[in-house]
Amino acid sequence: MTDLINLNDQQKEADVINGRIIASAVLVMVLSLALVIRLYALQVTQHDYQVSVAEKNRVHLRPIVPARGVIYDRNKAVLAKNTPVFNLTLSRELAGDTDAVVDNLARILDLTPAEKSRIEKDLRHARRAFEPVTLMLDLSEKQIALVAVNQFLLPGVEVQPQFLREYPLGEHFAHSVGYVGRINEKEYRSLDPAKYLRSQLIGKTGIERFYETALHGQMGFEEVETNAQGRVMRVLRRHNPVDGEDIVLTLDAQLQRAAEEALGDRRGAVVALEPATGEVLAMVSRPSFDPNPFVKGISTHRYAALRDSADMPLFNRVLRGLYPPGSTIKPMVVVAGLDSGVTTPTSRVFDRGYYELPNYKHKYRNWNRAGDGWVDMYDAIMRSNDTYFYDLAHKLGVRRLHSYLSEFGLGQKVSMDMFEESAGLMPSPEWKRSTRRQQWYPGETLILGIGQGYMQVTPLQLAQATSLIANRGVWQRPHLALSVGGRPPIDSSPMPNIVLGDPRIWDQVSDGMQRVMHNPRGVGRGAARGAQYRIAGKSGTAQVVAIKQGERYNRNQTRERHRDNALFVGFAPAQRPAIVVAVMIENGEAGARVAGPVVRKVMDAWLLDASGRLKPQFAEPAAVGARSNKASTSAT
Repeated sequence: MTDLINLNDQQKEADVINGRIIASAVLVMVLSLALVIRLYALQVTQHDYQVSVAEKNRVHLRPIVPARGVIYDRNKAVLAKNTPVFNLTLSRELAGDTDAVVDNLARILDLTPAEKSRIEKDLRHARRAFEPVTLMLDLSEKQIALVAVNQFLLPGVEVQPQFLREYPLGEHFAHSVGYVGRINEKEYRSLDPAKYLRSQLIGKTGIERFYETALHGQMGFEEVETNAQGRVMRVLRRHNPVDGEDIVLTLDAQLQRAAEEALGDRRGAVVALEPATGEVLAMVSRPSFDPNPFVKGISTHRYAALRDSADMPLFNRVLRGLYPPGSTIKPMVVVAGLDSGVTTPTSRVFDRGYYELPNYKHKYRNWNRAGDGWVDMYDAIMRSNDTYFYDLAHKLGVRRLHSYLSEFGLGQKVSMDMFEESAGLMPSPEWKRSTRRQQWYPGETLILGIGQGYMQVTPLQLAQATSLIANRGVWQRPHLALSVGGRPPIDSSPMPNIVLGDPRIWDQVSDGMQRVMHNPRGVGRGAARGAQYRIAGKSGTAQVVAIKQGERYNRNQTRERHRDNALFVGFAPAQRPAIVVAVMIENGEAGARVAGPVVRKVMDAWLLDASGRLKPQFAEPAAVGARSNKASTSAT
């Protein structure tokens, strides 16, 4: 018998309904508890974190770039300054689709493919999304207006006032002051991100690079409140930046121009020092270039033209040019010979126009093929007699010669604040054995004694070596900074003074160098003609291409860039040296005839006043001048 279903069981229906009510109540209670727990976590446990997240959506840090320090010459003429400009920046955090923004920007500003490609590259290399990336420098008024009108198509793009580096004197100080440029990827990896932004400029060469830390200053920032579109509503807090320190250089703009005019259009270098302090008064490397295009970003075509030029305008010949010094080092060789006791001022050598080593038939020629007869130390310097110096170098030997010349700074870096300086080369038997795998030959010692062979020096090293003679062996390292932030630079690695057994040697060598300029038989007499002060000088002519034994130099059969280099060094006034000048003219051929007048013009520009008279502070004692004149006359 089939059971009947009771369709009206009210008790059972009530139980089902009550169960559902209870389950719903439990569910509501569980959900409410979860909501309370989450609310507690958000309001209490995670309060600080959530506040920071909310603030990040509303408050942003905007960096403030410090003003770079200004660079002056010794008379406060501006060499590098900051010009206010408007730059275009983009914050990737606010831009969203950066590719679309860049496309719109390229269309609105009519950018070239190369400009667009550079912007895309800068955006790819940017490390942090909240850092604004500088897209374009120094916008024109038209470009600013176009960006403002089309702002709705350019989210995250802003026109910001900033400073741009400018070099008012252009190419005149390009090799000493240097220039700034955009931070590249390699530099960015080594920089402190708290101090630099990807969009900032950094010193690339010269003083701009060496004193980068002082010139840069310290970053500041603003806390700004923004709306949902990223537009700044108000500034909440500001931390001002610390501007970079100003630098006053030892250079003199007027003397620099005088040195450039004296050098003319010839390829070469001029450096002038104050021997008592090591201050660099002028530093000319020709040809030069305008550093201003490097600030904004020089075009590939324009840079290639500078880089590939046969005249090498980007090359700093004063600091990096390596040349055989020729006869300009003969005064230093004399110091070595006198101090070591292998010769005396009155010791004589007979010059037949050549020199022969014992048991060798090779003839080492004097520049004067006819010979000068008997010559002592004074005559040898005055006439630049090669035979005398071959003999002296042979008596000294290569090791003593290397040791003494190294004390004068030859073959090593000598400056305090010129990081681009080359060390040059002072050869030795050990150097040749390690680099050439060959022994040292006696003949190489002879040509080392006249500044030829493997030896290579920079014009700055020649100037410093000459300065040591003027300064009687007291080392003052050459430097470009007169003050940094009002403080004088400190030499962190001073060089030891040259101490001779007999201090009179300095006067004897100086006397020989004065005869070069003021004796009728002196090789540099033409450059000193009519001078109101006494000059101590030494010429030099260095081979660029070797000449075979027995052959003579023929300029008409020698390519222009294979002709001899012309060099000249000197200091004045001779008894109270106030300026040292070193000149190197590539392929100038005759040191005394070509480079000597350049030295004289630079000295005149420094020592004479506007009326052409010797400035009172540079006047020499009358008695000393009279004795020196008498000595020169007796040597004729």
